[in-house]
Amino acid sequence: MSGILEGKNILITGVLMESSIAFHAAKVAQEQGANVILTAWPRPTLTERIAKKLPKPAKVIELDVTNQEHLDRLEGLVREELGSLDGVVHSIGFAPPGAFNFLEATFEDVSTAMHVSAYSLKSLTLACRPLFSDGASVVGLTFDAQFAWPKYDWMGPAKAALEATSRYLARDLGKEKIRCNLISAGPLGSMAAKSIPGFSDLADIWNTRSPLNWDMGDPEPAGKGIVALLSDFFPQTTGEIIHVDGGVHMMGA
Repeated sequence: MSGILEGKNILITGVLMESSIAFHAAKVAQEQGANVILTAWPRPTLTERIAKKLPKPAKVIELDVTNQEHLDRLEGLVREELGSLDGVVHSIGFAPPGAFNFLEATFEDVSTAMHVSAYSLKSLTLACRPLFSDGASVVGLTFDAQFAWPKYDWMGPAKAALEATSRYLARDLGKEKIRCNLISAGPLGSMAAKSIPGFSDLADIWNTRSPLNWDMGDPEPAGKGIVALLSDFFPQTTGEIIHVDGGVHMMGA
């Protein structure tokens, strides 16, 4: 029985640890028949080691999404390896420590968070655009930006910008059959989460508010959500945010 991504070529960013959502997206994608290529920054060798734990080998390309030279060479490197792309996963987010103090953060802190966490969705998508032969599915990762979460500070506005960026990409690229959607995942014990001061205070909300039992140690549900959006099972869905958060997003006060 073939998988839902059988024969599709998928580029996935953000595989840093085995606990990364991106790792599980890559794992499930391969299990569903996809050919996967990974990008990494700032330590490609770390991703190469983690990639060995995937079901199948996956080439790793060095890519700093804030470096235009890296973006410009991406097409040639991917074309050499896969020929074309059917999907891209944007699992990239970063904010300097100063951005986690909302009132005292400098614009330099904020601009870095916005560039890496939001603008890069546009940069990455356009860098891959020439590789999309017959439409494509672009999937990013957000953390529900409609609320002011404890301790999240300027990453909140950065995710709000990411969500808006996804909608505008969906608008402008729809005529090319390119879909752009986001997965809004609940808190997980990933490297990105551990970099947030006071993350445990934020995550504790899920212990009391989640209708479904939320397991912070299980990134696979989010990975499966990404793969579903990469597949042909959502052919007319774009500009959407799919919540994989145990249901917390819909709970009232």
